[in-house]
Amino acid sequence: MKKVSKVHESANVAFRSTLSRREMLQGLAVTTLAATGLSSAGSVLPGDGLAITPFSYNAPKSALDDLKQRLAQTRWPERETVSDWSQGVPLAKLRALVEYWRTGYDWRRFEARLNSIPQYRTNIDGLNIHFLHVRSRHANALPIIITHGWPGSVIEFFKIIDPLTDPTAHGGRAEDAFHVVAPSLPGFAFSDKPAER
Repeated sequence: MKKVSKVHESANVAFRSTLSRREMLQGLAVTTLAATGLSSAGSVLPGDGLAITPFSYNAPKSALDDLKQRLAQTRWPERETVSDWSQGVPLAKLRALVEYWRTGYDWRRFEARLNSIPQYRTNIDGLNIHFLHVRSRHANALPIIITHGWPGSVIEFFKIIDPLTDPTAHGGRAEDAFHVVAPSLPGFAFSDKPAER
């Protein structure tokens, strides 16, 4: 029995050493597609009837002015009776946060950062889904989908997109590169909200 397990172990080591990490990931992706039946779903190529449209967002000035006015008109509750967070957010902290959003937060700066990343929308199962799609400059980059949780949004990925798409600029290797796709989950940001479960 020990002899058989040693044969399996040496075959395993030989198999792993002949495949690169990239080849193993590609093999896993193909196996996953075959197992789920997605491989027969067809390709997503121009002419397949799947419309992918570029997207950018510019908030109307009137919406930003309205938000500032609403924040200025906030009706505040009485101060809490404790000096800690045991009764919720301390009033002073909340007032400071609202004042920052009203007078200090630079929405246009954030909007420019968001719009500097390639964004698109496409229809999936009747919902328009917003997503970031950043292609790597490295020819053999693998596609990767990264998703946010609840609550959250694709802005969580701003700091990791560049290292994933251009690892050589961050001390990595070209073979570690990815083409990044980051969808906004249904009901979040610029994706449509589902009308049913």
